[in-house]
Amino acid sequence: MGKNKNKGSPRNYTLASGVARFSKSAMFHKKAIYKFMKKKAPAKESKKKAVFVEKKIGGAKNGGTRMVRVKKLANDYPTAVKAAKKPFASCQKSHPAKLRSSITPGVVAIVLAGVHKGKHVIVLKQLQSGLLLITGPMTLNGCPLRRINQRFIIATKTKVDVSSVKVPDTLNDAYFARVKAENVKKDGVFADNKKQKYAPSDERKKDQGEVDKQVMAAISKHPEGALMKKYLASVFRLQKGQYPHNMVF
Repeated sequence: MGKNKNKGSPRNYTLASGVARFSKSAMFHKKAIYKFMKKKAPAKESKKKAVFVEKKIGGAKNGGTRMVRVKKLANDYPTAVKAAKKPFASCQKSHPAKLRSSITPGVVAIVLAGVHKGKHVIVLKQLQSGLLLITGPMTLNGCPLRRINQRFIIATKTKVDVSSVKVPDTLNDAYFARVKAENVKKDGVFADNKKQKYAPSDERKKDQGEVDKQVMAAISKHPEGALMKKYLASVFRLQKGQYPHNMVF
């Protein structure tokens, strides 16, 4: 017997633009589906399980038989509702995130995301929440004092001695928590209901100036202070043929 050449290839296939070779009605007759349309398997009758079973009982005055439950009910019920299980405490709340060994105070890092993406910044310290406190400083590249997650920076081998920089204790997580601006709606056809833009407070400007002054002094003390200022002012970019996983920062 010769081999079937059509074995493995479907009879109905798409010709072009979703148009099939055979129509739905044509395949209905080719497959002889009409033969099986009227054939229906008889529905199986589901037998309900008995809740009670009649059992014989000895004794002249016991009635001879008694209805007994197939599945016995629980004998002991709790008198009070069990307390709901508490979800596991968040790792961030229970303890600060562990820093990578390459991230230490004074390390120059590259920001990977956000408004200041690609800028070189200096890491000052780790806050209680686990986020890092960084600065540009702002006088060099426009990056102010801000918090950032360590996953969004690349630590370089370049380092500045910031041991002399005194960061105020007020620069904590509560300090950087943004206050929502209240939008006052005015009635009228020509009412100006624009959203209020965020603007730094005088306190933040003062703290920024004090910290930047100390950081700039630390940069000047670096053996290559002039070159370091140019490095911090520059922006990190990848060019054609450069791959970050092959680079040594």
